[in-house]
Amino acid sequence: MTPTGAARWRVYQRERFPLVAHGPLVAAFSFSAVSFSSLLRREGEFPAWQNLAVSFITALLFFLLLRIADEFKDFEDDSRWRPYRAVPRGLVKLRELGIVAVFAGIIQVILAFVLSPGLLPYLFVVWVWLALMTKEFFVGDWLKKHPVLYMVSHMAIMPLIDLYATACDWRVAGVPAPHGLIWFLLVSFMNGIVIEVGRKLRSTESEEEGVETYTALWGTTVAPIVWIGAIVGTAVLALLAAREIRFVVPVACLLAVLVLTAVLVAVRFIRRPTKENAKLFEPISGVWTLVMYLSLGAIPRFLQ
Repeated sequence: MTPTGAARWRVYQRERFPLVAHGPLVAAFSFSAVSFSSLLRREGEFPAWQNLAVSFITALLFFLLLRIADEFKDFEDDSRWRPYRAVPRGLVKLRELGIVAVFAGIIQVILAFVLSPGLLPYLFVVWVWLALMTKEFFVGDWLKKHPVLYMVSHMAIMPLIDLYATACDWRVAGVPAPHGLIWFLLVSFMNGIVIEVGRKLRSTESEEEGVETYTALWGTTVAPIVWIGAIVGTAVLALLAAREIRFVVPVACLLAVLVLTAVLVAVRFIRRPTKENAKLFEPISGVWTLVMYLSLGAIPRFLQ
């Protein structure tokens, strides 16, 4: 029996935008973005609560908008290959999601204007990129034939969201973006790659027709190696970011443990590409991202 009323949205949230999973990651992401920026500026005081709140709420709404954009973009494919998903099976309608997106955008504008009107251009930049993503940059067929470029073009929104989150510190303070911020933005881009690849690694028996995965594209040996490569690349960028805030040793120790764990997970899957082993990639990607952000922003901010 299909849920009705508010129950529909609870089911949709649980299936397509689980706050239990996304909430902690976005909180760590936004808090650390503001904190990292303030640390770069050698700001001694803890970030203002309103800066943190706007960064978090706006970032969470950005990721909600990304989910809604995907529902529109993938509707035809989902209806054909994944009719069990929320929109194709009629749980919610695209028109309803469009209304939610409009309200989310209005909230973002109000928050930006109240905190600092100077944030609005950075908000609009993310919106423009999101709109281009929804239209597949008007070269959808070509991008789908080049999956690496497809992934890169879509993950490029991560540093743009991060730029907005950090601007909730430096732009509100009325100063230019601090030197060294680029490393944190690149970390966000690579973390997006880690999560994207990690959630699309499957065992052979779990592959579905019409569902694109990196194991189907590259095989059960190469795909996990690419995932490890993304993790190592992120770690290098994180160390460069940590150097800017004089926090290299703690970050190196934390990431060394996580890199080793990720390597063990990848090796285990390569040796035995089972459904159970494939399930480890997504949670490890989430833990990696969570610890990465906390080690670059929240932890050093609290320790100072």
